[in-house]
Amino acid sequence: MPVFAIPFPVINPVALELGPLTVKWYGLAYVAGLLGGWWYSRQLVSAEALWGGRPRPKAEELDDMLLFVALGVVLGGRLGFVLFYDLQRYLARPQDIIAVWQGGMSFHGGLIGAATGLYLFARKRGYPALSIFDLNAAVVPIGLFLGRIANFINAELWGRPAPDFPYAMVFPNAGPVPRHPSQLYEAFAEGILLFILMALVVRAGSFRRPGLTAGIFGMGYAVARIVCEFFREPDAQLGFLFGANVDALSGGITMGMLLSLPLFVAGLVLVLRSRKATA
Repeated sequence: MPVFAIPFPVINPVALELGPLTVKWYGLAYVAGLLGGWWYSRQLVSAEALWGGRPRPKAEELDDMLLFVALGVVLGGRLGFVLFYDLQRYLARPQDIIAVWQGGMSFHGGLIGAATGLYLFARKRGYPALSIFDLNAAVVPIGLFLGRIANFINAELWGRPAPDFPYAMVFPNAGPVPRHPSQLYEAFAEGILLFILMALVVRAGSFRRPGLTAGIFGMGYAVARIVCEFFREPDAQLGFLFGANVDALSGGITMGMLLSLPLFVAGLVLVLRSRKATA
């Protein structure tokens, strides 16, 4: 063990085994994130003062919304990974596209899928799409936090080499070099910090200006992801899109950075647009 490294807390990625049925922490993170978001959404839609009379779903309608979100996240997340991160492999072996148990999900793809599902839900129920997006933007950090913790438990998506960093870890299957625990950085930035930010803007009345909450989330996530990408090892099949340095705080552009740029722009557009709304 190198001097500047702490032992990786090896945790069995399988949370529960019931005969032939295997339940992994990663799958539980998705379920807990969706259910946690559903519960928090119920609290938000029940708080009349936050909305200022703006239309929003009734608490009992959120069960239906959860189904739209879950399908969008899973389908969009998988297709996003196929298109953005490993297209050549799946063109050669298209049968692997449905093999979700092999891993491979994209946040940006899942976001597009969830937004599509929410738009369809809004059309079906007759609610303004931006208000539906706002509601969900406030709860997404719950799932992001749990998902990154699951990445850490699985010892995947590890960080860049950091031999002189006192809290670096030697990850299984990542070689002997100590690395940044970038999954924990992302759990903190994309999960905890972003959740606090969203809670503050909601309490400040952002639901009264449709698109403002979703816009702030898009910008906040993009900034958090881009910063964390400086500490995260690029995906092996892609590497850096531009440049080749793998030292922390240097190196080229990664796919995660590239995909976050249009998300920041879209968030900025929503924030500027929301200024025209009457609070």
